[in-house]
Amino acid sequence: MTPSVPVRTLSPLDRLLSGLEHALETLAGAPVASRPSPAADLPEAELTAAERRHVIGLMRVNHAGEVCAQALYDGQATLARDEATQAHLAAAAREETDHLAWCAERLRELGGRPSLLDPFWYAGSFAIGAAAALAGDAVSLGFVVETERQVEAHLAEHLERLPAQDARSRAILTQMQRDEARHADAARARGGVELPFPIPPLMRLASQVMKTLAYRL
Repeated sequence: MTPSVPVRTLSPLDRLLSGLEHALETLAGAPVASRPSPAADLPEAELTAAERRHVIGLMRVNHAGEVCAQALYDGQATLARDEATQAHLAAAAREETDHLAWCAERLRELGGRPSLLDPFWYAGSFAIGAAAALAGDAVSLGFVVETERQVEAHLAEHLERLPAQDARSRAILTQMQRDEARHADAARARGGVELPFPIPPLMRLASQVMKTLAYRL
């Protein structure tokens, strides 16, 4: 009989070091999608110079948002108290990695670049995620629910602002919106609680600052 190999439980320090490695991969543009891009089989649109600049700005915002999502989930998973919650956050983060890779690919296709402020977005979001985790898993999952609700609304706005002919960007944002809705539903089902006032409006304010700056920078 082959002797069983003991499974090591990761300590908070282990998870922190893993999170730092993931941060470097995220900021270096290393993430690779596990799913094909929803835009893979769609033709490139004819865009004017102004439309291309606008779409680059929108996709840069969405890429920055996915950098924030990676950091939030990393911060939450690092200090999550329950292993099942850690596993849930890790699974959601893997899908967010797909979003990050898709947005990065679309930016390259358009001749754009990520936000110059990505390290700032990552650091701030990691700290917010860690703070949410310290408040307990129910609050941390509630933070996921509220975040995904706001991201859904943001993506709906961007879908309206895209040039009608840009099917490639539209397909990516539509799939992202579906995934975010599922993440919110799953976090709520796992016991996520409603966040008290004034946290949701403060989250919207922080998101608006990020979107305004990332569109240009």
